Amino acid sequence: MVTAAHIDGGRPLSAETVAALAAACDRAEDAAGGGVLVVHVTGAPHGDWLGGLTVKLVNRWEQAVRRLERLPAVTVAAATGDCGGAALDALLATDHRIAAPGTRLVPALQAGLVWPGMALFRLARQAPGAAAVRQAVLFGTPIAAADALALHLVHEVADDPGAAVAAAVARAATVPGAELAIRRQLTLDAPGAGFEDALGSHLAAVDRTLRRTAEASS
Repeated sequence: MVTAAHIDGGRPLSAETVAALAAACDRAEDAAGGGVLVVHVTGAPHGDWLGGLTVKLVNRWEQAVRRLERLPAVTVAAATGDCGGAALDALLATDHRIAAPGTRLVPALQAGLVWPGMALFRLARQAPGAAAVRQAVLFGTPIAAADALALHLVHEVADDPGAAVAAAVARAATVPGAELAIRRQLTLDAPGAGFEDALGSHLAAVDRTLRRTAEASS
């Protein structure tokens, strides 16, 4: 089952934005096997966009994005135009990211300073070395689609994003969401885990896989 969410980074962050993402995650989790969640992202903050923001609201949003990042389902992002704010947050939390030509990743600015949200953490963690995104995280320099592809922040730049999304959904249709979530978490934990700690988690995943294989063949 394919479900969809639409995140407009040009709109001020609100409780409705949080609820919309949470509802999309609910639908994906309710789907048999986890399904596929396609997140359409576009838009970047402009003007005085901090009005009405509170730490409580930002925390709720960051928790919703973290849930997206750990969802027991395949997540695919389709990005168009400038993507900043909530759109950039959601994009960086998905498994497979497709950008239309002309897409830019745009860290949000307020009074000349980059917004210190978790997008900075994900940019620095996911790019091959923090120096590669230094101009973006310090000064808000937009990252063009081709550069984002080279930095592995997006995985495809497609002239026909709709067709690329359809192909990604078809590839993901046979992937069990719970099993994908385990492998995703092992990958996310790897940079900060020592060998002994990682070994236990990987052996548990191996045992789970062997049990599933035995059950399927019996």
